[in-house]
Amino acid sequence: MTIHSKIPSIGLGTYMMSPEEAEEMTYEAIKIGYRHIDTAEVYRNEQGVAKGIERSLSEGLVSRSELFITTKVFPGNEIWGQSQKTFDDVTESLDNSLKRLKLEYVDLYLIHSAHANKTRIEQWKALLELKSMGKITYAGVANWNIKHLQEINDADLPLPDTNQIELHPWAQQPELVEYLQNNNVHIIAYSSLVPLSTWRKKDGENSLKTKDMENEGSSVESLFKILAIKYNVKESQILLQWALQLKYAILPKTIKIARLQENFQFSFVIEEEDMLLIQNENKGGGITWEWGDPLLVE
Repeated sequence: MTIHSKIPSIGLGTYMMSPEEAEEMTYEAIKIGYRHIDTAEVYRNEQGVAKGIERSLSEGLVSRSELFITTKVFPGNEIWGQSQKTFDDVTESLDNSLKRLKLEYVDLYLIHSAHANKTRIEQWKALLELKSMGKITYAGVANWNIKHLQEINDADLPLPDTNQIELHPWAQQPELVEYLQNNNVHIIAYSSLVPLSTWRKKDGENSLKTKDMENEGSSVESLFKILAIKYNVKESQILLQWALQLKYAILPKTIKIARLQENFQFSFVIEEEDMLLIQNENKGGGITWEWGDPLLVE
């Protein structure tokens, strides 16, 4: 399954994976049938992803042209003591990512957030230049809201090919989704599994998820538990299928091979009445980023 003709609708997310985990999961995912692997410079696991890709290529599991590799440049956030990246900084970041990934190009390059309020357009121009050079196939953003995207419009520049945002039944972002769809900016959803009681339970896996949310996810009365029983599937598959039926690409992350397989296999359709029930689960803003929803950046 693909969106935008070439972008696979199911990919492997690698956030919070060690380089070793990223290597193993990239290889195992490709072996199962995944073709989209998502990483970022700030994940510090691009070299692990590279090893997984190399292993897959050397064993003849795939060719490079069959893979869709995404990485991201972090724009810089002055609140965290970082300089906002310039045009040249962005091009250098891509070159460094390509070296770590051992690739000549990436299929999708994203500006990881909109924190660089002074250099957002400069950074976007850098991505357009990299696209024209063939170093990236698609140019996109992540965690940009309507205001940020409108700045690109106001500068008479092409809008991104994609916007990767936190999307799940608890954070449905209807206004942003409508804007993206109306402007042909394809949607890639991350953190699809936030409502699960097992989501981010390890030490150091912090978020804005409240105790009430955890209790709701654990309850036997959870809508997703009820629907999982109805369709004889896992709760995670309900959450992922919901996104796929709305034509969002997804990036479920796991370090378990059995879950890799579960997250890639869908042979059911959620009925319209149940999709409407899920629609009523929306709680508003993002939950994933512990320091605040990046869509609220000015």
